[in-house]
Amino acid sequence: MGHNDLMGTAEDFADQFLRVTKQYLPHVARLCLISTFLEDGIRMWFQWSEQRDYIDSTWNCGYLLASSFVFLNLLGQLTGCILVLSRNFVQYACFGLFGIIALQVDTAWNLALGGGLLLLLAESRSEGKSMFAGVPTMRESSPKQYMQLGGRVLLVLMFMTLLHFDASFFSILQNIVGTALMILVAVGFKTKLAALTLVVWLFAINVYFNAFWTIPVYKPMHDFLKYDFFQTMSVIGGLLLVVALGPGGVSMDEKKKEW
Repeated sequence: MGHNDLMGTAEDFADQFLRVTKQYLPHVARLCLISTFLEDGIRMWFQWSEQRDYIDSTWNCGYLLASSFVFLNLLGQLTGCILVLSRNFVQYACFGLFGIIALQVDTAWNLALGGGLLLLLAESRSEGKSMFAGVPTMRESSPKQYMQLGGRVLLVLMFMTLLHFDASFFSILQNIVGTALMILVAVGFKTKLAALTLVVWLFAINVYFNAFWTIPVYKPMHDFLKYDFFQTMSVIGGLLLVVALGPGGVSMDEKKKEW
């Protein structure tokens, strides 16, 4: 009974937190989720020459194509972020950001960001409006709910990019606890509580270990920590969307209601 009472108290706290923050939580979630795109777009704005020269030297594509590539990335990311944050043409913004990540090289991280964008698409859709109108659906599930499922599963991939495989006790503990909570989120069991716990856990770790603002800008470690920081913030944003949206119809939490 002690375990059940503790779990019940934790779930009550999560529900109370959601009631208090329900007007603000989706906005915070979207900002965190697209923070990687926003930071990258701003960096390209202020480091235009460096980015262009890097693309030119890496791909040997010439000045014009390198400039066009940087401009396309800059414009696509900043425009997509503005549309997402302003809640205008969100679906088009998400498709545009899908196109941006398709141009990147880091496949695992791009697939993971795709999971976050799927959650954004699910949030932007109403149950009554389906892009697959007229197509039979399985039971009561809508495309939105399958987007939520796909987003939750891809969040696991996003989280895996944050794992640190070393022999220290804290790293092992971090990996075990984080992976267990992420599995609960993926299968949709105790979803809001698991996602909210993981948000607190990851945010504390992120601020402590990826404090790039404490490193001088000219040192390479500054950029490495900055990249990891915003990468983790995107994971946090995806988890906050799971808290705000719930797991959807394709989840153990939803199936338990039928048992």
